[in-house]
Parts: sequence; structure tokens; C-alpha cells
Amino acid sequence: MIIPRKAIQNVKPYQAGKPIDEVRRELGLKDVIKLASNENPFGPSPKAIAAMKKYLVNVNRYPESGCFYLRQALSKKLKVKPENLIFGNGSDELIILALRAFVGEGDEVVVADPTFLIYGIASGVQGARVKTVPTRYFKYDLKAMKKAVTKNTRMVFLCNPDNPNGTYVARYEIEEFLKGLPENLIVFIDEAYSDYVQEKDYPDSLDYISRYNVIATRTFSKSYGLAGLRIGYGVSRPEIIKYMETVREPFNVNSLAQVAAVAALKDKKFLAKTKKNTREGRSFFYTELGKLGLRYIPSVTNFVVFEAGNDTDRICKKLMKQGVIVRNMKAWGLDDFIRVTVGTEKENKRFIRELRNIIA
Repeated sequence: MIIPRKAIQNVKPYQAGKPIDEVRRELGLKDVIKLASNENPFGPSPKAIAAMKKYLVNVNRYPESGCFYLRQALSKKLKVKPENLIFGNGSDELIILALRAFVGEGDEVVVADPTFLIYGIASGVQGARVKTVPTRYFKYDLKAMKKAVTKNTRMVFLCNPDNPNGTYVARYEIEEFLKGLPENLIVFIDEAYSDYVQEKDYPDSLDYISRYNVIATRTFSKSYGLAGLRIGYGVSRPEIIKYMETVREPFNVNSLAQVAAVAALKDKKFLAKTKKNTREGRSFFYTELGKLGLRYIPSVTNFVVFEAGNDTDRICKKLMKQGVIVRNMKAWGLDDFIRVTVGTEKENKRFIRELRNIIA
């Protein structure tokens, strides 16, 4: 009998949201919309598409392992040195690389509960002891998370804005949290949804990388609409990046992802339109969910979590049968809640229409 490593025997694998084609196959539906995985319904950028088409004839060659052109573009945009950057197959890979480099078996990792599930899963695979700290009113309790840090803690994960709650931690809260942490502790700040935030007290974690042991990560999967290409990046001090590069696999970011990301960075109009449409769609959800008497968590992201009570399972299943995929939040311990991604105007109206019919 094959027996896996002890560390992974009790790890539950991540269950991704159902893709559109799978729902079509299972239910025999033609018209299916997906509002479950916080993707960009408006993308990708036409410039990114054009760049990929132009580069297709070169895919017989291995990709640029160091992401040279993307590194140069982001270095200029973010005003950091090229050696401050590392690239991954989505920001998920950067989570894994950070854990590989700095967390060993038996070390402690501190995460919020609920938060992005990959933090706990990847830490468990690494053999780390995961300490969870409950959120308060759907927001990170940084004071409690700081108290959870011990001499054995090697990493703290902060998702800002947070998935699944859609809330954020303010600048003064982050800065107070960072003060006085152990010198051998790394704070991993996941900013996958940062492009959607307008609040003035939202912190830019790049301000902290020179003063603290901070790894900040961002992705092209959300606002840039390149989720299917899997491309993310991390920013930190060169000595931290160096160790992550040591455990990075070669050619981890494919060629099309690299050229698409470079082109997407240049399309400022597309990004601005995405943000505008997302804000409008989010406001529409607030209004319509309120009319239906459903409580929601105010969000700064491209998704909204709302309370459906004991009807959660029934609503999700009925929406699926009507060709509308949303996310049941049971996996996060939020049994009475549903998460819905902001879609196009047409998709948003269809979701509300189907939801209204179900709960009427």
C-alpha cells in the first residue's frame, strides 16, 4: 500500500469553482455564466490578445526563465529594482515558493479564519503547524494575530483585500502590526484584489519591503483578465527573493503569459474601464440584494458575499440549474453565505433575476 508523507495525510485539497464547460456537460445547458471565481468578465485586454497572437509562432521555444521584459516593465511601473521581483505561475505559486524557502516541518504559520484557503493548504503540505485566528466582523483581527505569533512562527499571511470577505486592513493597522515582530518572521501580504480598492487609507505594501520582512504579491488574474494564463509576481528585498528563486522551477511562467502581461500593463484604458464597470456592478448588487432583504458584506473588491441563511445550499443548486454559477461559502466555514463575482451588466441582471425567482 502506498502511504503519502505524514504532513499531507490530513490536508484537504482545494476545490476550485466549477468551470462553465463542466456545468454545460453535467446539466445539458447551453447558456451558462460564471460568477464564482472572481475573474474579470470584461477581459482580457485587446492589446494582450494581439500580443499573444503575434507571439504564437514562437511557442516551440522555452519561455524566458527570468521574465526579462515583464521584469523591466514592472520595475519601471512600481519604481523598484529588477532584483526586487519574482514571477510565478499565478500568485498561488509564490505562496508555495515562500513556504518552501522559509518554513520547515513543525514551524508555525499564522492565518486568519476565514481567509484564502491556499495559505492553510500549502502550509499543511509543507508540514507546518497552522494557527488560525478568527476574523472580527468579517475583518482581520491583527491584534489577535500578533498575539498568536511565537518564537516558532515563521510566516504570517495577510490577504488585503481579503478573499472571501472583500474587506481590507487600513494603513495604520498594518503599520502597527509590523512593529516589533521577530526578525526571523516573514509577513506575506497578498494583494490580488488591490487594483479595485479606492479607499484612501488602503496601504501600499511596497512601502514596507525595505524596512520589514515583507513579501507582497499581486496577480494578473483579476483586474487584468489573464486568469487562464496563470501569471503573478512578488516584491520583496533581494535577499528574500534570492531564496525564493532557489526553490523556483525553471520556465515556470509560460511565454504567452509573459507577453500578454507586458501588453496588459500598457492598456491603461482597459484597466480603468474594468474598475469603473466593477464599481457600478457592485453598487447594483448592493441595491438589489437590499431590496430582497439579504444582508451583504460591504466589499472593496470585484465580489460580494451575502447571507442566505438556511437556504444557501438550495439557492446555489437552483442557480446552477438555471446556468448561474456562484460560490457556496461552506468551505470557508461560512455556511449561510454565498459569494458572487461582479459580472457584465447583463450577467449581473440575470443573476438577480434568477435569485429573485428562487427566493420569492
